[in-house]
Amino acid sequence: MRDLDELALAMPETTKEVSDDGRPSYLAHGKTFCFHRGRRPDAVDPETGERLDDVLMFRVDGPEAKELVLADPRGIFFTTPHFDGYPAVLIRIADLGGLDRDELRDVVVDAWLTRVQKRVAKAWLAENEPGG
Repeated sequence: MRDLDELALAMPETTKEVSDDGRPSYLAHGKTFCFHRGRRPDAVDPETGERLDDVLMFRVDGPEAKELVLADPRGIFFTTPHFDGYPAVLIRIADLGGLDRDELRDVVVDAWLTRVQKRVAKAWLAENEPGG
């Protein structure tokens, strides 16, 4: 979670809000691109049936991007019926360790790009990504 916090807040024009119970949300221009969900009936532990309290949501750039992320053979990312038709994927905090820092950075950047203003994205990409 420290890496997530550091990577998300390193993105331009990003703010962090923390819920009363300590769950962070990361926003670009007031639009959420990643947040720590509360317990929901659509995300339960398959063994105990208890609602999961360690689920992060990341925005993705449309249905094709979502399917690509969900196809990761490690099975780290998932979705629920609540997110059918919505451009986002879920990951348990406990599974963040399955991503190396560069992979987590890519997930954060991709999510941020879906919410930040186009001019800001273009400038950031020109400075930070090969081929802009």
